[in-house]
Amino acid sequence: MKAMVIDNIGSTDVFRLAEKAKPIVKAGHMVVEVKATSVNPIDTMLRSVELPWSANLPQILHGDVAGIVTEVGEHVEDFNVGDEVYGMAGGINGVDGALAEYMLVDARLMAQKPKTLTMKQAAALPLVSITSYEALVDKMNVKAGDNVLIHGATGGVGHIAIQLAKTLGANVTATYSPANEALAKSMGADNLVDYTSEDVASYVAKHTNGVGFDKVFDTVAGDNIQKSFEAVKFNGHVSTILPIEDPLQVALKGLSFHSILMLIPLFHGVNYESHGRILTKIAALVDAGKIKPLIDDSDYSIWEVAKAHDHLSSGQAVGKVTLTV
Repeated sequence: MKAMVIDNIGSTDVFRLAEKAKPIVKAGHMVVEVKATSVNPIDTMLRSVELPWSANLPQILHGDVAGIVTEVGEHVEDFNVGDEVYGMAGGINGVDGALAEYMLVDARLMAQKPKTLTMKQAAALPLVSITSYEALVDKMNVKAGDNVLIHGATGGVGHIAIQLAKTLGANVTATYSPANEALAKSMGADNLVDYTSEDVASYVAKHTNGVGFDKVFDTVAGDNIQKSFEAVKFNGHVSTILPIEDPLQVALKGLSFHSILMLIPLFHGVNYESHGRILTKIAALVDAGKIKPLIDDSDYSIWEVAKAHDHLSSGQAVGKVTLTV
């Protein structure tokens, strides 16, 4: 099969087209004919930066995949040849990913693709939807009536988190950049905050009567995490997708703090079934018209992955950057 491989860490010039042996199916796994993938920040980091997992660098990057099952291994009961599936199943920790014509995937990480989406749309969902679900449902137990703040209304994770929080019955406030105002308004949040012109105290007073939000999901992190700690109520919940340097406010406000790392199954080989479970639930919400991925207007094939990485890194992408075969 053809694949885009890397041999070293570096710029997008490290990608090269190569012939690789087609993966051989094994117990608990499936071979999927890749139809689409998407670019996540972790993909660009694995390509360009020495990370704890770089010593076991896979030659073929990208975890998000949508495609068609061509072979099913022993002990796989929920899938058949010909099924259209999606998942986040490789491209890290020595497991080859989706920048190839075929990909070997652990069946527990996969789910049936939403029927109402194209392969390209479906490939945009796995990492960001699993991250959102773990934060809002598994960690913070968002429920009807909760006052929820989500930072990053039009980001890859943020736009899915808004839609998911609304399906859970929450009252959602989301922060956005003026450049993306029209798009932010289309995501379905009850309230929008221009973070460049409105300070935390103002929008906490306006949208929570000064009490603070019950639950905050910070998809921006960095310096922004202190805004999340300021915005949440005493004994509230804060989730973030990136490390924090100063946890003092967690203690001073009696917060429940949650670190979200959906890659744990791929790093450590635990809780694989949680990915398949979440993606099955997400597919049902998508097909019910509750969640829709935001796709960047770019049109790349996997053979143009270098251009796709450059586009994401440029900051010009609006929505998920996807690639098709």
